[in-house]
Amino acid sequence: MGPFVLHEYALSGNCYKIRLVAAHVGLPLERRQYDILKGETRTAQFLAEVNANGRIPVLQIGDDFLPESNAAAFYLADGSDLIPVDRFERADLLRWLFWEQYNHEPNIATVRFWRTLIGEANLTDLQRAQLPGKIAAGEAALALMDEHLGRRDFFVLDRLTLADITLYAYTHVAGEGGFDLQPYPNVRTWLARVASHPAHIPIIG
Repeated sequence: MGPFVLHEYALSGNCYKIRLVAAHVGLPLERRQYDILKGETRTAQFLAEVNANGRIPVLQIGDDFLPESNAAAFYLADGSDLIPVDRFERADLLRWLFWEQYNHEPNIATVRFWRTLIGEANLTDLQRAQLPGKIAAGEAALALMDEHLGRRDFFVLDRLTLADITLYAYTHVAGEGGFDLQPYPNVRTWLARVASHPAHIPIIG
């Protein structure tokens, strides 16, 4: 495999999860940075050469480009112990990857982005109107995670898998969006457990 180039914005949890997977499986990444606040992923060149959807992260594998963070993370993790061998367990892992992008990231990550990078004073009327609903949905996601982790140490197996890495990425910075993790003790314990892995790297570094 490789060489690998990650087209990214460093503060993005979606970009971080790919770097974290690469660290766990020991694959080097070349990193190319784009300022999403300046529209650098919406230029004609980016749309034509990197991702027609105008978003990052994009994992470049030689001359091939793979957008969507969890797809890219899965590609890097495939064949490692981050991906279960058992058919049901693999499907269960995918369940959490899909859930992360549908229930978790659109709420917890979006609120963080709006509050820390855009600033509430700069939100549009539509964004401001959506904020309470996204906060409520983010809290519901954290509650579901806490309930699930009350019965186990990790999300799919009795050890770290890709499901844990993808969910860790935005959960560990949820406080930057104003989410209080104190009501979710199992989530907080799990975050510490994931971060204690010898291959772990921080989001900035």
